[in-house]
Amino acid sequence: MGGARDVGWVAAGLILGVGACYCIYKLTRGQRQGGRGFRLRPSSSAEDLTNGSHDDVLNIDQLQKLLYLLESTNDPIIIERALVTLGNNAAFSANQVIIRELGGIPVIGSKINNPNHSIKEKALNALNNLSVNVENQVKIKVYVNQVCKDVLSGPLDSAVQLAGLRLLTNMTVTNDHQHMLRSYITDLFHVLLTGNGSTKVQVLKLLVNLSENPAMADGLLSAQVDSSFLSLYNGHVPKEILLRVLTFSQNISNCLKKEGCLAVQPTFPKGSLFFLLYGEECAQKMRALAEHHDADVKEKVTVLPRF
Repeated sequence: MGGARDVGWVAAGLILGVGACYCIYKLTRGQRQGGRGFRLRPSSSAEDLTNGSHDDVLNIDQLQKLLYLLESTNDPIIIERALVTLGNNAAFSANQVIIRELGGIPVIGSKINNPNHSIKEKALNALNNLSVNVENQVKIKVYVNQVCKDVLSGPLDSAVQLAGLRLLTNMTVTNDHQHMLRSYITDLFHVLLTGNGSTKVQVLKLLVNLSENPAMADGLLSAQVDSSFLSLYNGHVPKEILLRVLTFSQNISNCLKKEGCLAVQPTFPKGSLFFLLYGEECAQKMRALAEHHDADVKEKVTVLPRF
């Protein structure tokens, strides 16, 4: 699962100090929600914001002040740093609950629509850490469609795309919200095939989650997927990618066995994933991988059905 903290920002001293938060809170206190908000002076206030760096987990009062600050200001520097601090604190299970109970998820979630890509990324990272808590997912699911659209339409291999993919991966660890991604499956395969190594790994983590759910097997196998997908079943493909592709195939086969679909030829459209996975070319690639030098790869291949 995801949930890694944004360590780089912590090391850079970007966690907001309580004193700095309280100072900004007092200055912004009387402003109306949704207004223009307090704006920092160019340098001194920004320095004050980072001087009181916190290594400890923030308490309830500090988190509440930080959420108020995030909601009250339009200053992109403050917004980004507040999101980083909230995201780091959301990596702790106790704070995942506290932030939800303080009404923080909608405050953070509203920032994924910010045109500033760095702010959008930090908001996605914070939601990703919060999504480790299953109860939080109930509130975060309202953003799934928007995150899917951003992942598919945003710059390929970008930090925003990867942050969105990590959030979607966490949101699909259980079967509860997987159905929300059904209409995006074909496009996710396109990102898989066009993205770099890091993007491929993250998309495959997501697809592996979906492939474990028999209710998603039909949607996956019906997806229109370019034949270049089979190039991933190659001994020269990096192990972290190859093992996930094989796990994906294994999960699909297991789902079909449970449904009794392997004994009867299912009806799937031409050009669909089904015809790629259960065609002769894929079978040849599997036979070749059975001779792979890596024991983990060979083990994965041996449990797949023979074609």
